[in-house]
Amino acid sequence: MNEDDEDTLRYDRMVESALRGVVREAIEEVIQEGELPGDHHFYITFMTDFAGVKIPAYLRDRYPGEMTIVLQYQFYDLEVDDIKMGVTLSFNNVPERLEIPLSAITIFADPSVNFALQFQPMNDDADDFPDGGDDDDKPTGSDDKKGGGEAKTGEVVSLDKFRKK
Repeated sequence: MNEDDEDTLRYDRMVESALRGVVREAIEEVIQEGELPGDHHFYITFMTDFAGVKIPAYLRDRYPGEMTIVLQYQFYDLEVDDIKMGVTLSFNNVPERLEIPLSAITIFADPSVNFALQFQPMNDDADDFPDGGDDDDKPTGSDDKKGGGEAKTGEVVSLDKFRKK
């Protein structure tokens, strides 16, 4: 923390933390109901190299910067607390447990209601990425990748994309 941070209220961090609470509450509601209501489904993009992310090594190798998971039909053992979420998903018919710190999430979207949140990385020094590099050249995607073997490059998602017109 530099000297300026000590004399300044960090509203940016407060807002990020509050919005991550929306993600936690949405997951908590799904846990209470036992399933996603109606047509709701969640796209959750997270940084695979963020401290505390626990995913199988082959997924970290396949998605070295970011990964998007979809919670819709087949997910199990969904858990969330103030720090992290956990879920079991099937990859090529093999169940795998993922643990994702809420602070590693960069995008949370529910396309069924045109809702999306985009986050900045949160760690002790929120201005830096965990690996010290920039995030423009990191691949992203989900297990149900379409097309050829090319990795999709990261992209900024505008909230307008999810709003009804």
